[in-house]
Amino acid sequence: MLKILKNIFKFFMSRVTIISLLLLFQLGIVLFLAYQLWRIGIYIYIIFNVLSIIASLFILNRSFNPAYKISWIMLVLVIPIAGYIFYLLFGSLRMSKNRKKLIKALDNELINEASKYKDEIKLEDANLEKLATYINNTTGLQVQRNTMSKFLPSGEDFHKELLAELKKAEKFIFMEYFIIREGHMWESIKEVLIQKVQEGVDVRLIYDDFGSINKVSYKFKKELESAGIKVVNFNPYRPRLTMIINYRDHRKITIIDGNVGFVGGANLADEYINRVRKFGYWKDATVVIKGEAVWNLTLLFIQMWKFSTNDDFDYAKYRPTVSYNTTGYVLPFGDGPLDGHQSIEMSYINIINNAKKYVYITTPYLVLDNEMTTALKTAAQSGVDVRIMMPHIPDKKLVFMISRSYYQDLIEAGVKIYEFLPGFLHSKYIVSDDEISIVGTANLDYRSFYLHYEVVTLLYKTESVIDVKRDFDKALEVCHLVKLEETKKVSILKKALVSFLRVFSPMI
Repeated sequence: MLKILKNIFKFFMSRVTIISLLLLFQLGIVLFLAYQLWRIGIYIYIIFNVLSIIASLFILNRSFNPAYKISWIMLVLVIPIAGYIFYLLFGSLRMSKNRKKLIKALDNELINEASKYKDEIKLEDANLEKLATYINNTTGLQVQRNTMSKFLPSGEDFHKELLAELKKAEKFIFMEYFIIREGHMWESIKEVLIQKVQEGVDVRLIYDDFGSINKVSYKFKKELESAGIKVVNFNPYRPRLTMIINYRDHRKITIIDGNVGFVGGANLADEYINRVRKFGYWKDATVVIKGEAVWNLTLLFIQMWKFSTNDDFDYAKYRPTVSYNTTGYVLPFGDGPLDGHQSIEMSYINIINNAKKYVYITTPYLVLDNEMTTALKTAAQSGVDVRIMMPHIPDKKLVFMISRSYYQDLIEAGVKIYEFLPGFLHSKYIVSDDEISIVGTANLDYRSFYLHYEVVTLLYKTESVIDVKRDFDKALEVCHLVKLEETKKVSILKKALVSFLRVFSPMI
């Protein structure tokens, strides 16, 4: 009984609970004021209805995803007063001139530093040439050669390889993660990081404040800084009603001496290496690259660091110093909510549209917009073997319910959907035709494509592409192929709830 009371006290006194309650209090005030305005009289109600119509027309003419527009228009029109106020708070990002100037300057700096070392690469595949050009034009990053890549099919493999490479660091270590949870995995990494600081290595860590909230102690940042590690907690979770609270750093990157880089789904917490099992076996995937393409990851990290601090960098100190005589091409690149592009989603769609034989995708969440749905269905209806692998045991039941609501439409078009029976599938990759693959941090949902900072690595005709395909084939052995009849066995009440949630899914 005493333990239960302690847990309840700990829950209510936690930072995330206190801030969330403050946010709910502010939302309550907004709703109360909206209700009072409605009570004042018909004229106020008419004024806000007019404002709602004007806001809807404004939303309709904004250049973002149609599903996102529909969500906000529905909210604004159905709840004229409160919906209009919510749109002002959360629907449109208002940035100061200084913030806009900083973002523009950082983008230009990244493009400039990337172009300084531009190596003209003529790609033999016209489709890849177009895709690489698109990525370069929207992110500033370019395709690289002379890079070795290795696919790591589990969190355990990632942890082992990461520790081995961290111990070799001589100049600098950059790490950027969505979640850090204190436990065995983090302690083993922290021990190496502190040792490296003592050896004179420049160690920097970015972690998402919301992603790691209640997973690390309140002294976490100060303790690391006192050990000599430079730390940024990205976008601190604060009781402020603003759209910015939604923009999270979902990236998982490690860069060592500019020569070794890790990108993938695994965060720094024990569930990712199956020392703690909350949802059965946790299946993840990471790619480690060595050589010239690591430069792209370094540029992304420095850009994020400078976005959060006033630190300056001598870029020449962080360039790769090794290269590998390998086949194929590697292109790490990032995406974010403030750049005006959906580079990762469009790259996925490009691969799907150009597939000749097969497209295999793994994702823990499936909340699709019209563009992605159309691409998947068109590919399947064109005779391409399209397969999507999902978890069977979810970590978020509500999101999983929404994800499953997409099954019927996709299966009817010929897409095969599998669920990973041993537990939670957290891998995020696409592989096609034994030639091209993208491995990274992005899920197939609105949050990853529109609201999060993400990072992926595009692989073309590297040995690791075949390893990604083998990983999918091996996981299929313990998967359940979802039948069309199963998707129809849903109660009317559940269908109604899911239909409602899907309308507003781009906003949540």
